[in-house]
Amino acid sequence: MRKLVVGVVAVLAVMAVAMLAFVVFRPITVLPRLGLAPGFSLVDQAGGRLTSEDLRGSIVVYTFGYSGCRGRCFPTDSILAVLQARLPEVEAGGIPIRLVSISFDAARDTPPVLDSVARERGADPEVWRFATGEPAALKTLLGAGFGVYYASSDDGGFHHDPAFRIVDGAGLLRRRYQVGLPTVDALLQDLSLIAREARAYTGRARLAYEAAHLFSCYSD
Repeated sequence: MRKLVVGVVAVLAVMAVAMLAFVVFRPITVLPRLGLAPGFSLVDQAGGRLTSEDLRGSIVVYTFGYSGCRGRCFPTDSILAVLQARLPEVEAGGIPIRLVSISFDAARDTPPVLDSVARERGADPEVWRFATGEPAALKTLLGAGFGVYYASSDDGGFHHDPAFRIVDGAGLLRRRYQVGLPTVDALLQDLSLIAREARAYTGRARLAYEAAHLFSCYSD
């Protein structure tokens, strides 16, 4: 019995040392899993259907806005345009990376309008899609699903905050930029972390990544 107790204590001690080493040295860096991203069905700039299932297996960067902004506008499209050009810098290992701009002005941002905006921004339709949907569904999708605030303003536009979200290939929300706008370098770094995890998530490495996620939960 004493040997059993000693053995258990020894195993626990080794585990404690291993956990401490993991916390201190952080051999693997991960972006936390923030929860399941919302499902949706939208219409894109070509008039086709764009759903969350269509994007499954891809890492997706989402932004939110409207084309008719004439006042205090955030340069989200400009950031995505630069990001699109620099996506080859991400070692994705064959994992597709997609960009999606969702308009909450469904009445005016019809597919032809979105197509015009996409062409103006130089969007590659294989990479960057512009989409919108039915107003009530959009309110639920953006507000409750992505946590994005927007409201109609007196001038016929919208009050809204800048928002970027990253969803991984499993449909999990991995990055929510809360303050200001991210730099393109920051986006590229986060995309690289998610892609590296997706590529390495097999065998023993899978256990290491799960441990990294466990510790990221306790440290956040």
